[in-house]
Amino acid sequence: MSNQGLEVIDQTVHLTHEWINELAERVGYSSKRSALRLLRTVLQILRDRVPQDEMAQFSAQLPLLVRGVMFEGWQPKLVPKTALVFQKHVITEMQDTSEFRGPEDTKYVFDLLNARISRGEVEDMRACLPQDIRAYWTAP
Repeated sequence: MSNQGLEVIDQTVHLTHEWINELAERVGYSSKRSALRLLRTVLQILRDRVPQDEMAQFSAQLPLLVRGVMFEGWQPKLVPKTALVFQKHVITEMQDTSEFRGPEDTKYVFDLLNARISRGEVEDMRACLPQDIRAYWTAP
């Protein structure tokens, strides 16, 4: 029971911490802040590259706070579509994070999504991505 009677908030905070902790472990980051930043960066890249109806279905499987982070600052008209732009965006967002090794760290975000999101939704999301970006997200 929540002290404030808002169990949904307590639950999403707990789940969000689980996701961040799991990602930090997968990628080998000691900083949870860096893990959250990597998760946010990759989710926002996905958000900008798949159809809105598919993004809505995908986001329904995310913890509420993670979903909010993904949609933060969304401008649907700005949708770069190539792997080169994908890589540059990840590097720009993560460059001042000491543990970041490069765009290959995104693999760990995709591994987390493979473990936490239904297989059907993962397959749907991957199918919406351009082939060169899809190469970063291996099938479960």
